[in-house]
Amino acid sequence: MESIYNPQSIEAEVQQSWTENKTFAAVDNADQEKFYCLAMFPYPSGKLHMGHVRNYSLGDVISRYQRMQGKNVMQPMGWDAFGLPAENAAIKNKSAPAKWTYQNIDYMRGQLKSLGFGYDWDREFATCDKDYYRWEQWFFTQLFEKGLVYKKNATVNWDPVDQTVLANEQVIDGRGWRSGAMVERKEIPQWFIKITDYAEELLQDLDQLTDWPEQVKTMQRNWIGRSEGVELTFKVADSDESFDVYTTRPDTLMGVTYVALAAQHPLTLEAAKNNPEIAEFIESCKTNKATEADMAAMEKKGVDTGLKAIHPLTGELVPVWSANFVLMDYGSGAVMSVPGHDQRDWEFATKYGLEITQVIAGTEDDDITKAAITEKNTLINSGEFDGLNFKEAFKAISDKLIAENKGNVKVNYRLRDWGVSRQRYWGTPIPMINLANGESVAVPADQLPVELPEDVIMDGVTSPIKDNPAWAKTTYNGEEALRETDTFDTFMESSWYYARFCSSDDKTQMLDPEKANYWLPVDQYVGGIEHAILHLLYARFFHKLLRDVGLVKCDEPFKSLLCQGMVLAETYYREADNGAQEWIAPTDVEVERNEKGQIIKATSKLDGQPVLSAGMSKMSKSKNNGIDPQQVIQQYGADTVRLFIMFTSPPEQTLEWSDSGVEGAHRFLKRVWKLAYDFTQEEALTVEQTLANVTLNADQKALRRELHKAIGKVSDDIGRRNTFNTAIAAIMELMNHLTKAKIETVEDRIVMQEAIRAVILMLTPIVPHLSHHVWNIIGDGKPVENTAWPVVDESALVEDEKLIIVQVNGKLRAKITVAADASKDQVEALGFADENVTKFTDGKTVRKVIYVPGKLLNIVAN
Repeated sequence: MESIYNPQSIEAEVQQSWTENKTFAAVDNADQEKFYCLAMFPYPSGKLHMGHVRNYSLGDVISRYQRMQGKNVMQPMGWDAFGLPAENAAIKNKSAPAKWTYQNIDYMRGQLKSLGFGYDWDREFATCDKDYYRWEQWFFTQLFEKGLVYKKNATVNWDPVDQTVLANEQVIDGRGWRSGAMVERKEIPQWFIKITDYAEELLQDLDQLTDWPEQVKTMQRNWIGRSEGVELTFKVADSDESFDVYTTRPDTLMGVTYVALAAQHPLTLEAAKNNPEIAEFIESCKTNKATEADMAAMEKKGVDTGLKAIHPLTGELVPVWSANFVLMDYGSGAVMSVPGHDQRDWEFATKYGLEITQVIAGTEDDDITKAAITEKNTLINSGEFDGLNFKEAFKAISDKLIAENKGNVKVNYRLRDWGVSRQRYWGTPIPMINLANGESVAVPADQLPVELPEDVIMDGVTSPIKDNPAWAKTTYNGEEALRETDTFDTFMESSWYYARFCSSDDKTQMLDPEKANYWLPVDQYVGGIEHAILHLLYARFFHKLLRDVGLVKCDEPFKSLLCQGMVLAETYYREADNGAQEWIAPTDVEVERNEKGQIIKATSKLDGQPVLSAGMSKMSKSKNNGIDPQQVIQQYGADTVRLFIMFTSPPEQTLEWSDSGVEGAHRFLKRVWKLAYDFTQEEALTVEQTLANVTLNADQKALRRELHKAIGKVSDDIGRRNTFNTAIAAIMELMNHLTKAKIETVEDRIVMQEAIRAVILMLTPIVPHLSHHVWNIIGDGKPVENTAWPVVDESALVEDEKLIIVQVNGKLRAKITVAADASKDQVEALGFADENVTKFTDGKTVRKVIYVPGKLLNIVAN
């Protein structure tokens, strides 16, 4: 063993050993308890960032710990490879997305290996592999046959210049990101999966997820948005037409003074045929954004359709308006408007001079001329329903609507069916065929996969498969037909990848049920909170679909979920001549700090000019404050990076990058290395020289006590609490004891060997390279990865003696050592006999003696 810790000389060697021995290859073994650990797989964007490093370090520590608990661990890795960034990069570089993607995968795979993550690389796949998306296509056709897939017109962002559909993120200030044209809202045919059929189960099964963060479950509950309300029908006066609305506040029905329709509602479109003002309003709504946040913030606009609706209970006529805050693809595209008790309706009514009626009692401070009264209360001005509270009114009004066949009680969900069509190229082709008669049929199984051509050139305007009529041409039952040229939403690929890892090499079926049911559910899933809704909800839905076709048995895909916080870094800038901020990379800044760590001076290493700090912010390209993991690995080694990441912050909280923190982590590893090296220079112990054959003195027992206290805490912190930072702190505290301990006798060496071995074992999940190398020298002959986690020796925790603090009138006067089982009388006798205590008690009257067992003796005397 070298005397100096040099990670660069050992890490590559250790990684080579893992590869050659297939150390982390998972084997299906029904006789062994399994543990499936999975961190959300990355998009191959080019390089890992520190957020990736944190995510995958957490998963690797958990995996390695569980392996040392004797479990059969699977920790796979793959690539979420489809998506828009690859298209944009291909356009910029005038190449194909596939080439860019595969190059990035190769580089990032090397980065992951350099960090020492214990992945089963034999299970690796990318979602752009045809052997992967073939089964996704097959599964979609099965869902189509079961009636869970349908096609309908849906509204999208349409760029009229580029003649293409844009994702929301491609719409900047209402304009297309490439053309700059005002984006329109346009209806085109889209494919949907009926996630709403599973809304109630998705909601109820959240209660099964006891090891998920409550925040994530709350976010999913809100997204699913279950509500109980009333669906009622408004008839159009002087017409056979009618329309339905849904409300969760039927208690306000008597306060309806107008109804609002979406711009694309059939009644609005019909009214526009003879009314240019309505037609102009419909046209203006095509450029509206459709997110809830945008809808809430935008100015409320509308137009009177000239129609009148008949109030279902009073028979009174109320005006029918078309409003920009009503969406056709949400609910029925119509809402009943109660401006007295809904602030949005109040603002619209105030703007257009519509009637506002109060039907719910308010407080003394409420003034309906200034704002809507939105709190639930007793009904007023509601005829036969006056005096009822919300619950009573809900029942009475709904009962009357049901009796008159004008409405019914209904459970609604905010959740919409999953629109899986994307008008992009780099994605899985949707396996459907469009026939000449307008019908759509599934691609037969023996014609799957529908392969995506990879040798293409991106022009930035049209998808290559939409721009290639020959690709779309096919036949069905001997007749000419056209393939679907849309591709799947990339959430499709990430919704079942965890299951494919169970049998990733199977060419004959989507999943091997036996293997899937052994490994699933995933025992520990690790990823960012930003995926709390869409990815995690879609994966839960997909899992239930897999269950219902008999491929898996469990109800949920992920048993335990750990959401890590963001990684922050100091952000530096200076003002450019044009007043804009020029962001300076942290690695290009020389910083001077005061004793409190505050920045007192920062200058650019490039030109020596002063720069300013904008404080800590999320690492990002836009602020140029990212830290390249490879540079840190080259300087300090992967183990230092891993130790810093795991020690600096609890996993759920944000982590602030600190160069001094990295240096501190490196110094600690050098201390561990030195302790191990120094021990190897001692005379080796013989086979007979063991704990069982020697008697320890008080100091040696005390050191063993500290060791086994640390083992207990570290085991609990990693295994149960996931508080890796406090586990590392406990190891550091133990190291303080070990570095101060003397090694003079055989007994000292026996205790020190036990302690160093335990330290290395406890550090193995966190700093695996150092641990592997050192264990090969001081261990028991087996590879450290196959060695059991240290176990607490309860007998070592038993104290033979106690140190008692002796106070006289609250001031420390002595410290005495007593037998652990000493009685109060025995402790008092020893305390009073102490020479220093006697000085302060002689000639005085002892008024009281207070004894805290095993800790404190306080004598009150005057």
